[in-house]
Amino acid sequence: MHNEQRGAAERLLTVVLNSGAHLWHNRPGVQRDGQWFPATQHQQGERVRPGLFVPAATALYANLLEIYELDAELMARFASYVLTETEWRDGKVCCAALMMVQPRSGEPVREDDGTVAFYDDDYRAVGEAMILRYEQGSTRMMTPKAVLRVAQLLEVPEVADLNRVAGFADPAGRKPALGRWPKAARQWLAYRERNMPLLEGLVASGYKETIKRIARKCGYRPQSRRFYEVLGWPQKQAASGHRRIGLEGLELRRQERFDGLDEAAICERIVTEKLSFTEASGRLPAGMGLTPAIMAALLPSLSDREMRMLTPTLESLGLLADSEVRQRWQAAVAAATDQRALNIARNVQNREVRQELEEAADNAARAAVSEASADGLEVMFLIDKSGSMEAAVEQSKEALARILAGFPLDRLHIATFDTTGRVLRPKAASRVGVQHMLADVKAGGGTTHASALGALHQSGVRIANDHRLVVIVVGDESGEPGSALAYHFETLGYRPAAMAMIVNVAWYRGSTVRDAAASLQVPFSEVDVAQFDDPYQVTRVLTALLEAPVLPSSATPGWLERVLATPLLEKPL
Repeated sequence: MHNEQRGAAERLLTVVLNSGAHLWHNRPGVQRDGQWFPATQHQQGERVRPGLFVPAATALYANLLEIYELDAELMARFASYVLTETEWRDGKVCCAALMMVQPRSGEPVREDDGTVAFYDDDYRAVGEAMILRYEQGSTRMMTPKAVLRVAQLLEVPEVADLNRVAGFADPAGRKPALGRWPKAARQWLAYRERNMPLLEGLVASGYKETIKRIARKCGYRPQSRRFYEVLGWPQKQAASGHRRIGLEGLELRRQERFDGLDEAAICERIVTEKLSFTEASGRLPAGMGLTPAIMAALLPSLSDREMRMLTPTLESLGLLADSEVRQRWQAAVAAATDQRALNIARNVQNREVRQELEEAADNAARAAVSEASADGLEVMFLIDKSGSMEAAVEQSKEALARILAGFPLDRLHIATFDTTGRVLRPKAASRVGVQHMLADVKAGGGTTHASALGALHQSGVRIANDHRLVVIVVGDESGEPGSALAYHFETLGYRPAAMAMIVNVAWYRGSTVRDAAASLQVPFSEVDVAQFDDPYQVTRVLTALLEAPVLPSSATPGWLERVLATPLLEKPL
């Protein structure tokens, strides 16, 4: 289906499945063909400074804007869903930014005589609610960094131009439209000033400078000296003489360095002041660095995510040999919701530690499959290994190694195909088991998708009538006509509830699977194989692939139904 023919729901699914590029990078990079790559000696392209990667941000915002223009309510519910049901940090920032500036703001709708008949929906309030939502201990709310990034995104010239063209701002205006962001940011700050332990906790977590930048950008006027004292923020009288608070008698909290203190004294300060890793590590004396004792003192402050990220440090300091630290680390690894552990595993030496990190990635995939899989769901993976895949088959293997470990073996059916099909069965439901299964797969031969179905059927694979079958094909879609593939599905008694494509093209892409889905009249979705390179994207894509394609007659709610059923966020009182 051409892009202009796709509705809001189809476009939204495409955004979710194919928006793996990160918007913010904390290290220098290189831009090539609109993509960000780490800056190395061997990378060619335009150098990019750390921070917001504008091409990816503009592309994601433009896609969300198109969806809004097709279906404003769907976009508002998706924004609510992204915040409350996902860990997609960049998606939350983009959705909040769009909701802040779009024009549906609760305006009165009047009768012919001028009286107010009713009030329009206020979708800007959804953006405000995304900023203001607070739930103690939850990750489903905006961090200070995310609050600031909403404004930074709206200030990008390319995004500001998109908003002007869409009619969200004065076409002749020079300043970017921020909508209700300043108001929401002031309310966000005021709540933390009234609840000072929240502000102190954010400062201890390293957000001091971020909070200052939010206050400057939104023009916040604190109500007490305490706000400035906690932030260690000295004040001067403005030229207009309007300042009244914070000019005199401030007892500023300064984070002095630990210069001159020995290891024992530093540990005592960390424990007494309950310092976080971020707060303490930047204050260590030159030449000392992290020691086992200092790291041990910081352990209680570490989140599960920090524990996983710091695995190489814990290993190098010998702390993973301690039974209590090891148990705490294992609990953090078991709680992983993404596959970042695979990247961390490359930087550790101990084989057992590396295996546990890899198991964490498998667990994250299993959790995503379990969340998305209703009872009776069965999945077929058909893997193209024809000659046209010679330059791409290794990338297919890597993607499959990341995702197949998440599926229970009794509900997973795998076959490769060229002109003949071959059934594959992993010896273990793990990344290692999948890698072993795929090790001998080589590209060559012609392309007949139906041969994989024939091999599965001949091996005894049958799908019960009350089970739901999702078929996922990995390859370039070049092959027999889609109608022929659809005929084989029907002849062999396989009734897909939906079909999906993991697109991996070396030279030329065909349309076999899309055409077969059209012939069978079942939902179709697709994702580029490169999306599985992103450890944060794998679990999100798995969930969407399995939940999104649901027939209208199915009693099982799909991904789109979950989005539409998400209550619109409301501002807290």
